[in-house]
Amino acid sequence: MPKDTFFNLPKEKQERIIEAAIDEFATHPFHQARVTVIAEQAGIAVGSFYQYFEDKKDLYKYLMGLLVEKKLSYINSDMVKNKDKYDFFQLLREVYLSGFRFAKENPRLLPIGLMLANDKELYREIFGEYEDQSAEFFQQLLEYGQVQGAIDPAINPKIMGKMLTGMLYSLTDFIMEDGKFDLDDMKIIDQMLYFIENGLRKK
Repeated sequence: MPKDTFFNLPKEKQERIIEAAIDEFATHPFHQARVTVIAEQAGIAVGSFYQYFEDKKDLYKYLMGLLVEKKLSYINSDMVKNKDKYDFFQLLREVYLSGFRFAKENPRLLPIGLMLANDKELYREIFGEYEDQSAEFFQQLLEYGQVQGAIDPAINPKIMGKMLTGMLYSLTDFIMEDGKFDLDDMKIIDQMLYFIENGLRKK
């Protein structure tokens, strides 16, 4: 986490530093990104940078946390809160769609995620806890589906929650190979959801 000195900065200056970090991490893998470039673009001294963050990784982790929060905001919260009104598979489709809406509407952020995905060790360090949260979310959704009668009671929600999380990350990598998200890619998403539905649905 950033130091208190960062949070004491005016919002405009905080945003300037974050924008500079996005520019640098979107064009260079983490290990090649330079603090000097971020500081220069943000209009601060390199010494000031270390008054705000422990090191480059401290900034990077904070930035990725902000991106996760922003991505979560794309989930239709009204739909999730009122899940009793929707079929389990409608909810699941909405969850998957939210990630791709985020990618389409935030093209500057996409390269950061793609480069991080290629650094497995750093990826696990940065996203380990978020991946666990994602699996838990899917587990709760699956348990709701079983109560609803839509999901086969023989399915283990904890195990399947981890599998759905892995499929989400894999599908994102596949669709984003060309660096963009086209609405035609919904056909790919729907194929995966068809596979999931026919494997999970109570017969």
